[in-house]
Amino acid sequence: MLVIDGAFLEGGGQIVRASVALSALTGTPVRVERIRAGREQPGLRPQHLTAVLAVAAACNAEVSGCARGSRELTFLPGPPSRNEIVLDVGTAGSIPLVIQAWLPVAIRVGGKITLTGGTEVARSPTIDYLARLLIPLLEMHGARVSLEIRRRGYYPKGGGIVRVEAEPSMLQPINPDRRRQEAHRGVCSCSAGLPSHVAERQARAAASLLSRHTGLSFPEELDARPGPGTGSSCTVWMDWMGGIGIGRRGYPAEKVGEEAALILMDEMNGGGMVDSFLADQLLIYLACAGGSYTARTCSLHARTMCWLLEQFGWPVEVSGEGVTRFVRAAGT
Repeated sequence: MLVIDGAFLEGGGQIVRASVALSALTGTPVRVERIRAGREQPGLRPQHLTAVLAVAAACNAEVSGCARGSRELTFLPGPPSRNEIVLDVGTAGSIPLVIQAWLPVAIRVGGKITLTGGTEVARSPTIDYLARLLIPLLEMHGARVSLEIRRRGYYPKGGGIVRVEAEPSMLQPINPDRRRQEAHRGVCSCSAGLPSHVAERQARAAASLLSRHTGLSFPEELDARPGPGTGSSCTVWMDWMGGIGIGRRGYPAEKVGEEAALILMDEMNGGGMVDSFLADQLLIYLACAGGSYTARTCSLHARTMCWLLEQFGWPVEVSGEGVTRFVRAAGT
């Protein structure tokens, strides 16, 4: 059994989510120890539990230690199989992070998942980031995935509902070094429980800043459907780079849009094929399918993921100063 130190490097929920996904993909039993040991609230939180349960359902795994606050988890994978899964995080925990754990297994064998929780959550990609960046890039490399946002959920109530379906697919080597054919740039601004002008102001601020920076137009999409809570977000993208802003009490709508735009501009100015956040999320697919890509930096999350992949026998080579290149190690 492979033993993973859950407090190493980034030391957060990423290690738990990626460990069970890699366990399912490689058939390697795994025990994760010292889970989130350095966090203010150590151990498993509801979002991590839901991610483990989602992957376990996709590979018929036996799991022990899957309880709130647990600092050790044992995951014994079975053969991955196509399943239809329905899970509720029970809080505003991040739906996108649960999807990130489940999706690599589902792409291999197919499956459906319906999740209830948070669609726009701090320290997590928005659901629109997955829909506009991660999933389209994977589709360009052979994945067949559909994502439906049935309802948005914001902190602290959650209550968002997202359904994802994946068909069994064989990924081609990851190579994002080409422009997207359609909808390669834009602004998606969302809100619930707030006046409709909040989403409009976020979108205008982001589009205006990006247009001045690039000389290009950024089409705006608005989603102000009612939901169980109150909140807003803005997601912007150009080719394979993105930025997000999350609304919070007392923070002007224009600042949310500008925050998203400034993050994207920083990534664009740094060079690379993909943004530093997508670089981290793609590593498991790079290890599976091969290929290479570059980003402006190797983030702590990416360093953690590279370390974890090596534990499972899937090393990724990282090279370069300034712009960083990621490539699956030769012979793996």
